[in-house]
Amino acid sequence: MPEPIEVRKVPLHHVSDASELAKLIDGGVLEADRVIAVIGKTEGNGGVNDYTRILADRAFREVLVAKGARGADAVAQVPIVWSGGTDGVISPHATIFATVPADRAAATSEPRLAVGFAMSEPLLPEDIGRTAMITKVAAAVTEAVGRAGITDPADVHYVQTKTPLLTIRTIRDAKSRGQSVWTENTGESMDLSNGAAALGIAVALGEIPMPADADVLHSRQLYSCVASCSSGVELDRAQVVVAGNVRGVGGRYRIGHAVMRDALDADGIWAAIRDAGLELPARPHPDDLGGRLVNVFLKCEASQDGQVRGWRNAMLDDSDVHWHRQIKACVGGVASAVTGDPAVFVSVSAAHQGPDGGGPVAAIVEPG
Repeated sequence: MPEPIEVRKVPLHHVSDASELAKLIDGGVLEADRVIAVIGKTEGNGGVNDYTRILADRAFREVLVAKGARGADAVAQVPIVWSGGTDGVISPHATIFATVPADRAAATSEPRLAVGFAMSEPLLPEDIGRTAMITKVAAAVTEAVGRAGITDPADVHYVQTKTPLLTIRTIRDAKSRGQSVWTENTGESMDLSNGAAALGIAVALGEIPMPADADVLHSRQLYSCVASCSSGVELDRAQVVVAGNVRGVGGRYRIGHAVMRDALDADGIWAAIRDAGLELPARPHPDDLGGRLVNVFLKCEASQDGQVRGWRNAMLDDSDVHWHRQIKACVGGVASAVTGDPAVFVSVSAAHQGPDGGGPVAAIVEPG
């Protein structure tokens, strides 16, 4: 049986700030050696060269080393997933997951939050966007599901991955070994890496059959309803965090999910919160949350037809501001309006993550 989970959301006061993590540890809320995953937003550009992710990663790992018994090598294995870009009202923050001893957790027979994690085999640059990557990610997801103690894929509500994207250096490395890469456009490789990771999640959970290379970024009807995939330059394999509900694990938290059908689908966010276990009125308001929502985690994507609810927009044609930043700000505003809280996890580049133009939503609540 997995251990109960404590989960807390904390602000980042500057780009390399981990002071709130340190406060939780010093205050006895969490133990450094029991932190098993961190998922957060940093304030950089969200692109290939967004080094705010590396700065935040280093700061959080340094606190875990300084305040625990694990050495740097062990802490390096803790999945810490940073999504760059806090466009619009989105606020830099981190959601921290830690195990707690069973005797310190609330006992209940109701399903409660359980978390598992895994690292894939190394992803070579020639793997990215191809079935080799899908297979490796799927294997890591299966491992993480098992570590979470989840036996039914229907009890998985959120899978967060961080995978490598392509850089000039890794493209050159592949070519030096006589290998080809899916694209030499490093910016496009972010969508590519995220999309292939999402397909790996969908395969592992039985949402879709194994796709072909030609399906990646093209067959958008193939997607996962629980995938949240991010990529960057700071790793060479897939970090995988799986969150779901397990009966009898104990603890105070529960997770649920739904999908946004388009960028304005606030009802999709409310549906995820309801699925997590909060009872809400027919037309809910942020006040109805009563402080019981820990966080929501969303992926978003500009619809490939360049429209939202039949109305044309110019995001995909804009030469000045990349559509990644525009859709992130839009959906971040919708999510913040629902929750009444701008510290929401909204990440862009959602190929194969929810329906085209929409995206998956996960919500963690304290149902009481």
